[in-house]
Amino acid sequence: MAATPLPPGAEPFTVTAQGAQVHGHVFGEGPTVYLVHGWGGRGSQLAALVEPLVATGHRLVLFDAPAHGDSDPGPAGPGRSHGVELGRALDAVFTRFGPAEAVVAHSLGAIATYLALRFGWLGTDRLVLLAPMVEAQGLFDQFQAALGFGDRTRRAFDAEVDAFVGLPVAEFDALHQASHVEPVPTLVVHDRGDRQTSYAGAQRLVEALPDARMVTTEGLGHRRILRDPAVIAHVVEFIGAGDRAEAA
Repeated sequence: MAATPLPPGAEPFTVTAQGAQVHGHVFGEGPTVYLVHGWGGRGSQLAALVEPLVATGHRLVLFDAPAHGDSDPGPAGPGRSHGVELGRALDAVFTRFGPAEAVVAHSLGAIATYLALRFGWLGTDRLVLLAPMVEAQGLFDQFQAALGFGDRTRRAFDAEVDAFVGLPVAEFDALHQASHVEPVPTLVVHDRGDRQTSYAGAQRLVEALPDARMVTTEGLGHRRILRDPAVIAHVVEFIGAGDRAEAA
C-alpha cells in the first residue's frame, strides 16, 4: 500500500513491539485518539481523520503495523504478519501515549483492537470500527471453496493458521473477543457493497454489542470509506459526543 501524504504537524515516533521497530506519527494535543489500519494497509490511510479531530482538541496517533509501511518485520518475518502482531503493536503504542479517548480501527484492525483490549493494557472510552473484519472463518471458507480442497486439507490449513497466529481460528473473531471485554459506546460504519469484509458480519456485531450503532454507506467499498467526508463527519461527531458527555 503506497503512502498517503500526511497532514502538516506530524511528529514521528518509534516504539518496540515483540522486538520490532514500529514507526508512527502523532499530531496535536489533548485526549488521545488512536488510528489503527487493517491488513495490507498503513497508518496514513486514516490521515483524513487527523485534521478534523485535531481541530476539536484531540491528539491523534497513527502507526504502521509490523511488516507494513515503514515498520520493521515482527516475529512472523518479512512480508508476513497477522492480527495478533497488529494488536501487540497497538498495545506498545498505547503504553507510550497513554489513555485513549477513542480508537478508530479499519478492517482487520477491529479484531486486533479487541485483542489488545482483552489481552493487553489498552483501554478506551469509545470505539469506531470502519468496515470491520468481524471473523476470519468465513474468509477461510471462501478460500477453501475457491481452491476446492477437502476437509482433511482444511484441518491441516487451520492447524497451520493456529500455529502461525498463536490463536485458534474460531477465536480470531471480533464477536468472540468483544464478549470478553467491558463494552463501550461503539460506532460501526460499513458499506453495503464491501467485497472484502462482510456487511452482514458488521450487522451481527452491532446487534451483539449493548451500546453500538451502525451507519450504512452505499458505493464506497472497503477503502474509500476512510476518506469520505460524510463518514469523517460521523466519526468526528461520535468522538466529540464523548467530550460533551464528560463536560456535562
